Amino acid sequence: MIEYLSLKRITSEYLAEIEDATKEVVERGWYLQGEAVKSFEDTYANYIGTRHCISCGNGLDALTLILRAYKELGILQEGDEVIVPANTYIASILAITENQLKPILIEPSLDTYEIDDSLIESRISTHTKALMIVHLYGRCAYSERIAELCKKHGLKLIEDNAQAHGCEYKGIKTGALGDASAHSFYPSKNLGALGDAGAVTTNDAELASVIRALTNYGSSEKYIFPYKGRNSRMDEIQAAVLNVKLQYLEEDNLRRRKIADYYLENIQNPLITLPKQSGKENVWHIFPILCAQRERLQEFLKAHDIQTAIHYPIPPHKQACYQEWTHYSLPITEKIHREELSLPVYQCLTRQESAQIAEAINLFKG
Repeated sequence: MIEYLSLKRITSEYLAEIEDATKEVVERGWYLQGEAVKSFEDTYANYIGTRHCISCGNGLDALTLILRAYKELGILQEGDEVIVPANTYIASILAITENQLKPILIEPSLDTYEIDDSLIESRISTHTKALMIVHLYGRCAYSERIAELCKKHGLKLIEDNAQAHGCEYKGIKTGALGDASAHSFYPSKNLGALGDAGAVTTNDAELASVIRALTNYGSSEKYIFPYKGRNSRMDEIQAAVLNVKLQYLEEDNLRRRKIADYYLENIQNPLITLPKQSGKENVWHIFPILCAQRERLQEFLKAHDIQTAIHYPIPPHKQACYQEWTHYSLPITEKIHREELSLPVYQCLTRQESAQIAEAINLFKG
C-alpha cells in the first residue's frame, strides 16, 4: 500500500539529528521558554523575512492570538467583519468567531482554489476591518489586487500560512506578505513538529509584544498581567525538532514540486481536473484533484493499493457548529468540497510510487 502520508518515513530521514537535538534538551533540564525555542524563533523569523516570530501552542492559537491582539490594541472591536475564503479549513473561521468577529465568506477561484480577489471589494463594508487570506493546499493566495484593496480600505492583511511553509510570491515568503501571519507545525505540515506547535510572524513590534504576553497567561513580565491571556507555548522538544527540520525545508519542498510536476505531466484522464502549475508560488502541501465521481475514484485507487485523502468533505458553512449559515449558497466552494481528492505528494515518495499512482488514475473509467 502506498500511504497517503508516512510520518514515519519522513521522520526517519532526520532521525539521528532529531535524537541528538532532543537529547540536548533533556540533558539541559529546561523544557519551556528556553534555548531551543529562542533559537527557532530567531531562525524562523530570518527564514520567513520578518522581524518577529512568536511561538505558540498550535496554528489555531496563532490565528486567534493575532485577532485578539488587534482587539487589545483597539484596531478590531467585537462585531467587526473579517473577510475570509469560504473553502478554507474551519480553523481560519474558528479564530474569527472566537474573537466575536464576523466572518464574511468569499468564494474561491476554480483556477487556483484560493480566494477570488475579484469578489472581495463588493463585500467590503464600513464594518470590514481585516482580510484573512489562506494559502490553501500550499499555494500562495496573495495578489497585488489584494494588497491594493487592503491599502485602499485600510484593512489589516492576515495570512493563514498553516499549509505553505516556504512558499514565495516574487521572492518574498508567504508569512511576510501581510501585517501578521499564523503558522501551524502540526506533524503533517511541510515543516512539521512531533506534536502540536505554532507561531506568528510579523514586522509589527507592538503587535508582537502583545501576542507574546497573551501566549503566557497575559503576562508582560513575571506576575504582571495586563491582559487576560492563555497558556499557549511551544515546548523545547518541539522547537528542537523544528530546528532540525527547518534546515531541510527548501530541499523537501523542491522534492514535492518534482512529484507534483510528474503528476501534471503524466496524469491524463478526462474525468480528472488537475491543479494548475504555479512554480515557487506552491509548495504542494496537498496535491488536490477534482473528480465528479470522487468516492468511486478513491475506492478504485484503494483497490490498486493507493491511499488518498479528502480535504475537506464538508465546507464550513455546512457544519453543525455554524448552522446559521446552512442557507448560504456557495456553489464553487461546495463543488470543491464535493469533488476534491488529495493524492500522495510528500517528499519521500519514489518515482516508482508516483508512476504507479499516475498510471492507476489513467486507468480509471468511472
